[in-house]
Amino acid sequence: MTTPTDRFLRQQDLVPYERLQGLTATVIGVGAIGRQVAIQLAALGVPRLQLIDFDCVEPTNITTQGYLYADLGTPKVDATAGLLWQIDPQLYVETVNDRFRPLQQVSPAVFCCVDRISTRAAIWRSLQDRCEFWSDSRMLGEVIRVLTASDPASRRHYGTTPFDQSEAHTGSCTSRSTIYAASIGAGLMLHQFTRWLRERETTADLLCNLTADELITMSGGDGRLG
Repeated sequence: MTTPTDRFLRQQDLVPYERLQGLTATVIGVGAIGRQVAIQLAALGVPRLQLIDFDCVEPTNITTQGYLYADLGTPKVDATAGLLWQIDPQLYVETVNDRFRPLQQVSPAVFCCVDRISTRAAIWRSLQDRCEFWSDSRMLGEVIRVLTASDPASRRHYGTTPFDQSEAHTGSCTSRSTIYAASIGAGLMLHQFTRWLRERETTADLLCNLTADELITMSGGDGRLG
C-alpha cells in the first residue's frame, strides 16, 4: 500500500516536503495558465489552495484550458476544484467565484494568472506588501513571459513591468493560446516556486519564445505581452 510520503519520493531533492506542508497557495484566474498552475500545485503536494475567478466554462475553454465537456456552464473555480480533489482527496480548496477584490485575504504564495495587464497591475498594487512569493505569467500565442517577485530586487523589477493596457499587443493574453503553451508557462512558474521553497534565488524575468526555440532571461526589455 502506498503511504502519503511515498508519493513525494521522486521529488524530495527538488521540493522540500516539510516547507511545502506548511503552505497555502493562491491562484488568481483559473483560465489557460491558472488552471494548469492549480493542477501542478495539487500534484506537487501543496495541501491548501485558494482559487479566485468569476468566469464559467465556455466551449473554447475545452481546447485551450483543458476543461471537460461536462464542465460547460460551471464556474471555473468549481470545475477546477473537482479535478484537484481527484488528484488529492485530502486537499483543502477554497473557491472564490468572484473577481479579485482588494480586501480579499490571500496566502503567502500568489500566482497571478489573469488575462489583462491593467488587472494585473491593480492586483499587484493591492498585494505587493501582503505576499512573500508572487509569480505572473503572460502569454501571447507561443511567446510566454514569467515574472517572479520574491525579494527586494525582483519586487522592484516587477514594479517596472506593468504598463497601460493600450500599449499591450491587441487582444487579451489568452486570445491566441494553446494548452501546450499554457502548460509550459505554468511549469516555469512552478519551477520558480520550488526555487523559492528551497531558498534559492529566483529568476525575476524569463521569456520563452517557442517559435524561435528560445528561453532567455530578460534584461531591460519590455516584453509587452498583454
